[in-house]
Amino acid sequence: MKSGDCEAITPSLWFGRLTTVSLPNPSKSKKHMSKIGKKSIKIPKDVQIKMDNGLVLVKGPRGELRRFIPGDVDLNIEGDELKVIPKNKEDSATWGLASALIKNMIKGVNEGFETVMEFQGVGYKAAVKGNDLELGLGFSHPITVKAPEGITFKAEKNVIRVQGMDNELVGKVAAEIRSWRKPEPYKGSGIRYQGEIIKRKAGKKAVAAG
Repeated sequence: MKSGDCEAITPSLWFGRLTTVSLPNPSKSKKHMSKIGKKSIKIPKDVQIKMDNGLVLVKGPRGELRRFIPGDVDLNIEGDELKVIPKNKEDSATWGLASALIKNMIKGVNEGFETVMEFQGVGYKAAVKGNDLELGLGFSHPITVKAPEGITFKAEKNVIRVQGMDNELVGKVAAEIRSWRKPEPYKGSGIRYQGEIIKRKAGKKAVAAG
């Protein structure tokens, strides 16, 4: 347990002894968020940022994003750098979050976000039809994943790409696609994020042979 963490002692019914549980230190979380908030954000030349009553509007080459930012903060723009400044101490807890959200909005309208997924399985396939993604995953019928506004799909061989300006929406849609056939640990078939490591398990025959 690190210095500064809170410690609670709770009785364990399973082991018949006291178990030490480490609880997060609220002051450390605030310091971490403040550290993120203090960092300036680079603004690309083709990106414009405005804020009105907590609503942040960001425009760039790929389009426009807007969202309400938590806490009461100001945006200080000097040249091509932006700093998020909390108006009072109470908002320091959401300072880092506000800064991270705005940074993602800037990247979204300038470069965009992409989640790459891979699938494996006998007869599995994926194809883009119109704006939507059609999946063949061994069911009696194909699965159609509708593309929300701002999301585009690409499919080639065993790879699916989910692209868009909104980082949260890209992640949400990718999670929905994965949920239709989560990777199973025996043969490894299913849909996984590129680079995702699945802990493999030996089948019954392999266990018996061993």
